[in-house]
Amino acid sequence: MRKRQERIFLKLLVAPDSFKGSLSSSEAADAISVGFRRVFPDADCVLLPIADGGEGTAATLAAATGGSLTPYTVTGPLNQSVTASLALLGGGETAVIELAEAAGLSLVPTDKRDPNLTTTYGVGELLLAAVRHPTVRRIIVTLGGSATNDGGAGLLSALGVRFRDARGQELPRGGAALADLASVDVSGLLLDPAAVNLKIACDVDNPLTGPRGASAVFGPQKGATPDDVRRLDAALAHYADVLEASTGRRVSEVPGAGAAGGTAAGLLWLFPQAELVPGVELVLDALQFDTHLENADLVLTGEGRLDAQTLGGKAIAGVARRAKAAGVPVGAVVGGLTGEVTGEQLARELNLDAVIALPPYPCSLDEAVAHAPQWLADAAERAARWLRLGQAAR
Repeated sequence: MRKRQERIFLKLLVAPDSFKGSLSSSEAADAISVGFRRVFPDADCVLLPIADGGEGTAATLAAATGGSLTPYTVTGPLNQSVTASLALLGGGETAVIELAEAAGLSLVPTDKRDPNLTTTYGVGELLLAAVRHPTVRRIIVTLGGSATNDGGAGLLSALGVRFRDARGQELPRGGAALADLASVDVSGLLLDPAAVNLKIACDVDNPLTGPRGASAVFGPQKGATPDDVRRLDAALAHYADVLEASTGRRVSEVPGAGAAGGTAAGLLWLFPQAELVPGVELVLDALQFDTHLENADLVLTGEGRLDAQTLGGKAIAGVARRAKAAGVPVGAVVGGLTGEVTGEQLARELNLDAVIALPPYPCSLDEAVAHAPQWLADAAERAARWLRLGQAAR
């Protein structure tokens, strides 16, 4: 009998996003490489932890470019003081502001989550710091992981925009107050919008309002009840009408305007020259992902959940698109699947060659989080064993 010669696996590109609540993208990449090397100990595992505009994007970009993080004390989503970083990419000319650091859901205890009240004011404070930084020429604001539904009104207030009710009084912060908006005053702006080179990085394509809008889709995870969702959606629609009346610019239906509780809409209104781009594309470019794809045999990516939103610009979608364009097979290790569509449907639409489940058996979210490092390594090992089986069968 002819003895089969096992092919030596040459290069694996490991490019996962974070597994929220359990593993950072760096920790996930480490776990995947550990499991894969149990089967292919000599594999060249290139670790490229990624992000898509949500938590960790600023740090990922800074690390990828040899940049730095500078802490600032700003206003948090509950009007408390929080520490958030301004990331300067290598060379110091590009600043990255991560909304999640100043207005993120992780900054709000579960029992205090209320998008009627939470604010993006601290994001505006960071943006103003970036504009005033002596070396910064370009600014990227990454959206994702927000605790807010204020349409970016808090952010704009920090930049000098004044939102007033019918009596001429300034509105309180939070999404619910926008229902009382009567006028917008930009005479006190603290910057020149036309002089700001701004990109807005987000991982969704939702409009501001409606069934796929900020309130309906993302409000419940921020603490909104069904009645809150209806009120907040109406408040954002009214907000968009008043903004349009003040400048003639309507941005509410732009794909992605609903990102971060409508913060994208507010930014696009004040900075009409701003460009809305998928966050994952910015990260992949900074990581020189296409260069690393050269001569790669396989890409393994992953994140906590695979669902319909993944198609709108999440990390897995970006990685899969580039890998398939380069002719490199790609698999995704995921913590869970939604019931809306099957894993097979998502795999086909995303051009994934395989979807590997993190849990080895049905379990609770708490159990999956507790065992995430071990189970992620085990899932990568399963993928490697299937690959070895396929090689042996040739």
